[in-house]
Amino acid sequence: MLFVAPLHAALSVGQIYALNFVDVDGRTLSTADGHVSVVVLATPVDSEKPRAVGDRTPGYCLGNPTYRMITVLNFTRKYTGFGRKIATMLVRRRLDQEAKRLQPRYDAKKITHNARGDLFAVADFDGTVSSQLGGQPGAADFRVFVFGKDGKLRRRWDNVPAANELAAVLK
Repeated sequence: MLFVAPLHAALSVGQIYALNFVDVDGRTLSTADGHVSVVVLATPVDSEKPRAVGDRTPGYCLGNPTYRMITVLNFTRKYTGFGRKIATMLVRRRLDQEAKRLQPRYDAKKITHNARGDLFAVADFDGTVSSQLGGQPGAADFRVFVFGKDGKLRRRWDNVPAANELAAVLK
């Protein structure tokens, strides 16, 4: 059963959601495309919270193509076309920095590919993606969702989950 969430509705654990995103690198992603997806909804000022979620993700997920984390950045103020380009460039730069921070963990685990290819961020300038995740336009919502390979919502949190809680849902 495929369920499409109405705008601004809270997502329900156990329901299937095929939510589609395009990240800042132009890659199309979905919550129902065969990956276990951790989706983090945050604002740009919340940058430490998505990092904390990533740091609490179990080591077996690192570099594993079955798992991925997608950060959705809800830009709560309006940007012009030029402003969007600059903001997107800054998001990409931040991903490059995070990849450099993450690469030693890849090297230690003998993961041979570059960490940057495993980092996904969606810049939500108009609130479309955030509203699919139950956020309000212009709101500073922070949420963490774990979707199974088929898009089934396994769990959601309104704050950074504890490492053991996240690990239990990702198994």
